[in-house]
Amino acid sequence: MKNNCLCKIALLLIALAGVSYATPSTNIWNPSTDIQAAGTMHLGIDNYFTLDGPAQGGYAFPTDTGLTYGVFPGLEIGLDVFLPQTAPFVVNAKYGVGESGMLPALAIGGFGFGTQLGVTDQNVIYGVGSKIFPVMGRITAGYFTGNGAKDNSGLILAWDKSLNDKLWVSIDYAGSKSALGATFYGFSWLFAPNTSIIFAYGTYNSGAQPTVTTQLDINI
Repeated sequence: MKNNCLCKIALLLIALAGVSYATPSTNIWNPSTDIQAAGTMHLGIDNYFTLDGPAQGGYAFPTDTGLTYGVFPGLEIGLDVFLPQTAPFVVNAKYGVGESGMLPALAIGGFGFGTQLGVTDQNVIYGVGSKIFPVMGRITAGYFTGNGAKDNSGLILAWDKSLNDKLWVSIDYAGSKSALGATFYGFSWLFAPNTSIIFAYGTYNSGAQPTVTTQLDINI
């Protein structure tokens, strides 16, 4: 499982539209039902970039460096810094309960709460649920809405599975043609007990150029 303090990042079109997001614990792109453990901190450094260079219309999103802290069991809060970018500070929060017997894990939260109009004020609210199935892995489903607008709302669907004690894989989808709409395919490798890196490829519902992402995750 991936704990990523940045949304994950939901970052699509930052370079193109000047929009940025802050991310709670995620799969690759979307918020997950994972919650940072109480009293622990998580450092994430996420980069998104096209395979084409600027001369071919390529671009890169601002680097997202974020900290997520487990306030108490079931609640995490996070702060992300997007550089280089004006008004780089964005916050997020999430509350959830773990899977119990036949009951799924559930989480509600928000991300993309900043201070600059049209840049860091996406104000996304979401709810997700997940269930782990033998052999198959974990299935996550939910819904998000940004600023209460229909065009900024859509389904969240994801699958992830740990193949062994180091390798984890995931497919992560967000609906709508907004800046949040995307599908990511990727994996992470655990290099140390507290350190992993995600490598993933993402396509966007808006038709923007696909990006590659690398996401360094360190539990402190």
